[in-house]
Amino acid sequence: MSAFVDAQSGGFSINLVHRDSEGSPFYNPKETPARLVGYAGRRSIGRVHRFSHMLHLNTQLTANNGEYLVNISLGTPPFPIVAIADTGSDIIWTQCKPCTDCYKQDAPLFDPKSSSSYRTVSCSSNACNSLQSEGSSCSSDGSVCEYQVSYGDQSHTQGDVAAETLTLESKTGNPVALPKTVIGCGHDNAGTFSPKGSGIVGLGGGPASLVSQLGSSIGGKFSYCMVPYAAAKPTSTMNFGTNAVVSGNGVLSTPLISDPSQPTFYFLQLEAVSVGSKKIAFQGSSIGGSGNIIIDSGTTLTLVPTDFFSQLSDAVETQVTGGTKTSDPEGFFSLCYVPDSSLKLPPVTAHFKGADVVLTSDNIFIQVNDKVVCLAFYANDQLSIYGNVAQQNFLIGYDLPKQTLSFKPTDCTNT
Repeated sequence: MSAFVDAQSGGFSINLVHRDSEGSPFYNPKETPARLVGYAGRRSIGRVHRFSHMLHLNTQLTANNGEYLVNISLGTPPFPIVAIADTGSDIIWTQCKPCTDCYKQDAPLFDPKSSSSYRTVSCSSNACNSLQSEGSSCSSDGSVCEYQVSYGDQSHTQGDVAAETLTLESKTGNPVALPKTVIGCGHDNAGTFSPKGSGIVGLGGGPASLVSQLGSSIGGKFSYCMVPYAAAKPTSTMNFGTNAVVSGNGVLSTPLISDPSQPTFYFLQLEAVSVGSKKIAFQGSSIGGSGNIIIDSGTTLTLVPTDFFSQLSDAVETQVTGGTKTSDPEGFFSLCYVPDSSLKLPPVTAHFKGADVVLTSDNIFIQVNDKVVCLAFYANDQLSIYGNVAQQNFLIGYDLPKQTLSFKPTDCTNT
């Protein structure tokens, strides 16, 4: 089960668009910044529920989350789709004609009959076997592999497993065609899916994900550089193959820990977080082998156990100088300040195994509006997740063969 990259280039880069920015089908100019940040925070909690369900922690899974979008095309000729890019899932799927029961989608549906490169996958194929975690089965006549993903909020998607040409829009303007990419073509999809979305590109560690399907053609390497929420340029970058190598001064690396029973997730070992001179030990989640926190591009906030959050919040509040403490207009965040010139934040360092990552104010606080910034950490005892605010303005590199994750401080608006 593999797709191939042009051997002459050895790598490529694509744009990631935040779901709340212009150019996204989710963009709503009538929403206030405070409300959008509140929504993002609540999606972070929904993401915990989703991951917990996948990890059999008995919480409710919600279907509609993920923060970054990518422009892809399916089929021959290419059919454009705006999909959620998701490091917390594996399968690549979209709604397809004919739909026996589909949720309302604003964009046109993909029609396999209009593509000359579309092929269903047989039940005996390796591709079908690799999708067992996605509930793969056989059609009633035994000829076609089918998938089914069910969510705890009663949403679901099911349909045919197929091999199809997936095309990515590279930053150079040259499309990157990936023939025989294994996808899910959903004919029965219902629940809480947003009509603004039209697909998901899974970037997790499982065998069905885009990263795994690209495999040796990208050397098992990908990276991304996410711009801060308040940046004038809202477009972030994702790199594959040779373009994804993280090198040079300032690079810090930590073990990337996999759990064979849960291959989707990327686990790290966070040992402590320092606020000024106060170092707070981190226990985190008791899952993922020796890993205790999931790194995820689709979760906005960094989610930590309640006791750790209390210590962290108290340490930040104690060491902040100047500024005026205030309340979150939406009532979601617990520690907020007026971001005037007198506000001085303490240095904060995330101590991963072998990598002491110094965070900036943009990683620690999220701007709710022009008059309020709030601590971008949130208490949650189910699961610990290192969210995308903490990753902004870092080039984050995944080297799967070497099982390392690298951080490099970077101005992501220039990538």
